[in-house]
Amino acid sequence: MRRSGNSIVANPVLVGATTTLVVIIAVFLAYNANKGLPFVPTTQLKFYVSSGANLLPGNDVREGGQRVGLVEEMVPRRLPDGRVGALVTLKLDKVAGDIPVDSRFSLRPRSVLGLKYVEITRGKSKSEFETGGTVPPDQVRYPVDLDQFYSIFDKKTRTGVQGNLRGFGDTFATRGESINETLQIAPNFLMHLEPVAKTLADTDTQLPRFFKELGDATRILAPVADRYARQFTRAANTFEAWSRYPDRLQDTIERQAPTMDAGIESFRVQRPFLRDLRSFSISLRRASDTFPRTLPRITSALQTGIPVLGRQPEINVELEKTFRSLAELMEDPGTPYALRSLTRLVGILNPLVKFVGPYVTTCNYFNYAFTNLGEHITEPDPTGLSQRTLLNQAPRPVNPADPSLGSLGARRPVNGEPVTSGPVANFHTSVYPAAIDHKGNADCEGGQRGYAEKLTAYNTDPKLKIVTDPRIPGNQGPTFTGRARVPEGQTFSRNPLLGPPLPAELDTP
Repeated sequence: MRRSGNSIVANPVLVGATTTLVVIIAVFLAYNANKGLPFVPTTQLKFYVSSGANLLPGNDVREGGQRVGLVEEMVPRRLPDGRVGALVTLKLDKVAGDIPVDSRFSLRPRSVLGLKYVEITRGKSKSEFETGGTVPPDQVRYPVDLDQFYSIFDKKTRTGVQGNLRGFGDTFATRGESINETLQIAPNFLMHLEPVAKTLADTDTQLPRFFKELGDATRILAPVADRYARQFTRAANTFEAWSRYPDRLQDTIERQAPTMDAGIESFRVQRPFLRDLRSFSISLRRASDTFPRTLPRITSALQTGIPVLGRQPEINVELEKTFRSLAELMEDPGTPYALRSLTRLVGILNPLVKFVGPYVTTCNYFNYAFTNLGEHITEPDPTGLSQRTLLNQAPRPVNPADPSLGSLGARRPVNGEPVTSGPVANFHTSVYPAAIDHKGNADCEGGQRGYAEKLTAYNTDPKLKIVTDPRIPGNQGPTFTGRARVPEGQTFSRNPLLGPPLPAELDTP
């Protein structure tokens, strides 16, 4: 009897289906290998970068050259400083362990074609990033790529490099022997250069200050550089002349020592002079500081004075005659007496002028009095001159015993007694009417008021209608052509300075 049943491999359909399933599973695993193998435990870690150029999901994450994960995702995000960057999500294998918080992340090139990978430099901190944590931006570096490095060699830079190479080639051409000699003596030179460099580098040397002051000196000398150039040219001529006669220069140098000794002795004597010269120079400098302001005026004065000085000899001749006459006058024995008399005269006239001056300069009384004086005296009349006629026509009192303006020996002043003809008269004798007040303001009393009825401080009789006080109460001001006060610089006096003083109760402005 034959056994029934078949082997699995004897069924070609089943074998083909099994083989196809295995191939599909292998392809699926190979396709998803870039995103991590299934059933392998992983952790996530994120970090920000300012630029994630050429970093793609699926790129390796390495530590010490060993692959420990891959880049899962990269999306654009705004960085904490406001710039737009990228947020990279890493998927790390559990076997990599926890990552310390001070670890650093670098985006490294994997090939010259620009492929990148993330390199982890593990830190030493005892604290670790939690799963899904974010690395601070300052712990992520983005090295310069080759294409970025070579981008600095633009057309302008390449042209400059070519020029430098051409210049270096021209410089070192046919100078191989000199370069070899330079390299041969360089050690000795550098051996002596080292202490010099240390001295220059020392802060006490103040080398930066030296160059700063050197720059200031150059800036100051720049405007007069042409003068210094001429000076050096002439100095070269001088040195050339010395070189023609070296023996004479030697003699000069040999005699300098005694000359210096004599100079040292003389300098001790010159010290007072030098001190005075220093003080004089300081004063002269102060004076020279004012020259920019004063020289234009002085120049103008000199231009005006030059023609005058041309005529000065003629004036000097006449001035010499004047001085000779003055010398003869001073040698005359009578001159001192005349000068003393003149001094006394000035002493007498000065108080008079101080009192009389305001009558002329402020009130203009001199012109008022003398304008019509000639006609007043010379006007003819059938009985004589006008002034005599007016005096003879003075009012005559009805009672011959009463006083009148034309009578003599009166025992009391005229006080409005009846007259035979003409107006009634009253006694008016105001002596020394004022011209100014005590402050120099105009108080021209003469001719400034009408006929005063009564002005007497020492008689209160109501029947007495006379004027005897020298002052009118109140400040009368200037005359029609007068001034408001005495001219500037004029000395003045309200009351006479000679004779008895005026009572204070009568001197009221």
